Amino acid sequence: MASTTQQQGGEQRPPRPDPTVFVLYGATGDLARRMVLPAFYDLACRGLMPEDWRLVGNGRGDVAHEDFRGHVHDVLEEFGPHPDDGPWEEFSKRLLFAGGGFKTDDPGSLLDVIASARSEMDGDTGQRAQLVHYLAIPPVAFRETTRALGEHDLAKGATVVYEKPFGTSPDDFRGLDELVHEVLDEEQVFRIDHFLGKEGTQDLHVLRFGNTLFGRAWGRDVVEQVQIDVPEPLDVADRAEFYDATGALLDMLVTHLMQVTAEVAMEPPTSFSPQDLQTAREAVLAAVRPLSRDDVVLGQFDGYTDIDGVADDSTTDTFVAARLWVDTDRWHGVPFLLRTGKRLAGDAQRVSLVLRRPEDSPLGDLPEEGNVLTVDLKGAGGLEVGMVLKTPGPELALTTSSAHLSLSDVDGGDPLPPYVALLHDVLHGDRSLFTSSDGLASAWSVVQPVLEDRPDVQPYAPGSWGPQAADTLPGPRGWLLGGRGDDDRDGDGGEGGDGGDGAGQGSGSRS
Repeated sequence: MASTTQQQGGEQRPPRPDPTVFVLYGATGDLARRMVLPAFYDLACRGLMPEDWRLVGNGRGDVAHEDFRGHVHDVLEEFGPHPDDGPWEEFSKRLLFAGGGFKTDDPGSLLDVIASARSEMDGDTGQRAQLVHYLAIPPVAFRETTRALGEHDLAKGATVVYEKPFGTSPDDFRGLDELVHEVLDEEQVFRIDHFLGKEGTQDLHVLRFGNTLFGRAWGRDVVEQVQIDVPEPLDVADRAEFYDATGALLDMLVTHLMQVTAEVAMEPPTSFSPQDLQTAREAVLAAVRPLSRDDVVLGQFDGYTDIDGVADDSTTDTFVAARLWVDTDRWHGVPFLLRTGKRLAGDAQRVSLVLRRPEDSPLGDLPEEGNVLTVDLKGAGGLEVGMVLKTPGPELALTTSSAHLSLSDVDGGDPLPPYVALLHDVLHGDRSLFTSSDGLASAWSVVQPVLEDRPDVQPYAPGSWGPQAADTLPGPRGWLLGGRGDDDRDGDGGEGGDGGDGAGQGSGSRS
């Protein structure tokens, strides 16, 4: 979200980040293949990398530099951008690999490769280069890698990026957080939540604070309810073991959906500085009422336990719907309806502000559905405004319709996929779109009562909209997606797409 630009040939371009040695832990793993490496090459294609940089892949295997470069080439051929579409020859020269793992008692070859990378860089650039560690590894390995960074003197002044989930329970979060702060200052820590990197999520700020029409409607006087809906048609076969130990509540609600809630409900920040934006999000999360089991519906799609890697008696939730209450003056009494799940009938990522119907309108009975402001978070993002209109013709007959704007159609726009946007900000040291320790602590406090008194999971048919019990949460309005006539409880709903966000960054392996 770095905003400072420089003029070059009449064109506004962001400044180059400082020289960087970037260490990618888990460099041959699934997350690096699908998300991180394609995002790096995308940055290079856009001319947004530092003028001088090295990427050091780290893993347990003994892989030669040339072999790692071949691996990255294969990754880009599969997930894009294609190597032939960018500066592959120049890019590949800066790829190195350090094998032997990285632990407190054995750093493998990493220390030697980092030293070599610095010595290869131009002039004294290598000695001045910022050091960025990206932990694209399973959460269970976060602690040992963090300890090793401190043990081998790689933490001082460095930036460390942690993938989600940052903790798998309230207790696990607290233990990991304490350890991280023993080794690092909070300002060094970047916790990824890629929903914050979406163009649509970022545009929530501008839509609200840059347009009086919407800004004045942003609160309980005008908004009846907020729906944050992220249904997915995919199953979990490609990451069943991870998912079965986590479920939709922990994988999606306590992370992505809570952060988007904070983006919607924040008070105007003092400024758009990273600290002020984080403070505004933290204040919302601290004001969210702890969840009651009566406000949560958990589900599991039929056939889930037949998937390889899933226990036959698993009670893991593949669906969660929740009704949150944000106890601030602006939002008191307005329900935030959050819903996500696997094998659902739709494929969407959207935030909808359902506006109150005008009282005592001289038009008489108005259509129940119509006044809705929707921000599409999927792909390049978009905006849709639903309105009540007169049906063209001789009679005064009312109807509803909507106007849609895709952010990809905005003049001069060049949407960044979420991981590209977030890596760009990491390189610039901009923490605006990253979660904070205090904010995550509040999010865990919100869900803790449900974890301690967990509702039973309810079955639902693949291709439906989830358990019928979830239909009661939004009240008479119902869910905007899959409500009323759109519903398909027999499992014949469409399968939709893969929910990807561009640059080869589909959501099949990681939500």
